[in-house]
Amino acid sequence: MMFKTIAIVAGLGLALSATAEAQTPRKGGTIRMTAPYGSSFTSLDIHTTQRAQDEIYAKALHRSLYIWNSAEGKPVLELAKEDVVSGGGLVHTFKLRDDAYFHSGRKMTADDVIWSYNRIMDGSKAYPGARYVRVIEGAAAVEKGQAKEISGLKKIDDFTIEMKLTEKVDPGFYFFTALTSIYPADEAAKESFIQKPIGLGPFKFVEHVPGSRIVLERWDRFYKPGKPYADKIVVSVMGEAAARDVAFRNKEIDTSVLGPAQYVAYQSDAELKGTIVEVAEVFTRYMGMNPAFKPFSDKRVRQAINYAIDTDLIINKLVKGKAYRATSWLPLTAPGYDKTMKPYPYDPAKAKQLLTEAGYASGFEFEWTTSQNESWGLPIVSAVIPMLDKVGIKAKVKQVETAVLAEVVRTGDYQAFIYSQASGPDPQAALKCFHSATPQSACNYTTFKNAEFDKIIDEAGQADDMAKRIQLLQKANALLYEEAPVWFFNYNKAVMAVQPWLKGIQLNATELTHQNVEDLWVDETSPAK
Repeated sequence: MMFKTIAIVAGLGLALSATAEAQTPRKGGTIRMTAPYGSSFTSLDIHTTQRAQDEIYAKALHRSLYIWNSAEGKPVLELAKEDVVSGGGLVHTFKLRDDAYFHSGRKMTADDVIWSYNRIMDGSKAYPGARYVRVIEGAAAVEKGQAKEISGLKKIDDFTIEMKLTEKVDPGFYFFTALTSIYPADEAAKESFIQKPIGLGPFKFVEHVPGSRIVLERWDRFYKPGKPYADKIVVSVMGEAAARDVAFRNKEIDTSVLGPAQYVAYQSDAELKGTIVEVAEVFTRYMGMNPAFKPFSDKRVRQAINYAIDTDLIINKLVKGKAYRATSWLPLTAPGYDKTMKPYPYDPAKAKQLLTEAGYASGFEFEWTTSQNESWGLPIVSAVIPMLDKVGIKAKVKQVETAVLAEVVRTGDYQAFIYSQASGPDPQAALKCFHSATPQSACNYTTFKNAEFDKIIDEAGQADDMAKRIQLLQKANALLYEEAPVWFFNYNKAVMAVQPWLKGIQLNATELTHQNVEDLWVDETSPAK
């Protein structure tokens, strides 16, 4: 439907080194995946956490109304068989699957979908998925406590729901992530659900060993005939790149996300270079600035930071080219990415001039919250500090766990932070993160407020003409560049090593570690037969 052009990822020279052989998938065996983004999972309630780490297991355990199709570069229907659009593009009538069973054995119905979306809009809980569900008419009223149920969601019968949206958007881009997973209404309301979650996915929950692993096993009543192929999935927590490297070389794991240093090492290793898969992900890495901290409330200070940092040098030397330079917010794989835009040049003199104009000729000091992440955490911060120091800005490092950092950015408990945030696949939804109506807890982490920006985004949401919408989104993206609520660092090139016996890996531009695991299988050479 809407943003088919996102399939341009396929045209960026992104390689899947292991050739896709036309083999018959083999049943059985264990798939051994890694959760590489920290030392723990945040929660077994996927509605509560926006971390990529948690969605790795959730892709196996849960299902949403749509699913991401990497080959087509777009979301496609998953828990519904049909979507009939009416009401001038605002009303969607979904014919739900009647063969989707929860792991409790009960069939999913329209009540479960409606219950799940209403739960996500509980304003007292600040669920991150609210940023997506808010596109349904009446969802914001539930969030504010003005209504008990979302008025734009209606049950027609057990397997039909009507959804009225506030904008003319493709709902697929709003309802494909695990943040909007459909829960079983009766079971999910119980306390025990968080210890033993029940989903609709191809694998059911077996155990969670905190700080170590989540184990899932095949759900025999999964609605896709003959799938999943594997008997079991083990997702092991491995936040340390060195630990993943040893485990991968020892054939103890089947997937391993590669950081910059490993990317270089694996490329030059004859035995390992064939294991590399890579894709330009729709993620923007950036330093967020809190406008409540006085210097950062001045646009000139924020621009000065962008001029003061030699971003290209950092990408080349530290990120080892495993990234693309960011110009503004929208990544180069997004429809609406403007190729003519140039990034902020490295210009310390300009930075000093702007600081002087803003009243900070002698600089200022701030606290910078970071995780240890080697691609966008402490090593990057350490490289930036002397560059800022040159223009008189002193940064004090506050180091936290990745899971803690996720809470810090959602609650605003920072002066500045460095982070990696989804900036696609839908440019409208990505830019909406800077709309003043989007709460900080959802994704407006820098509490950005700009009336002109809001107006452009609102207009884009009502545009019937796709060219007109893209034009408006480019205008909004250019305004963000000018306002500089963040230091625009890079767009991620995701790189993962995959053992030769694991087949069916998808080049998922929305997050390479998020695989539709029912399509993965291991051949007989796998050590985990």
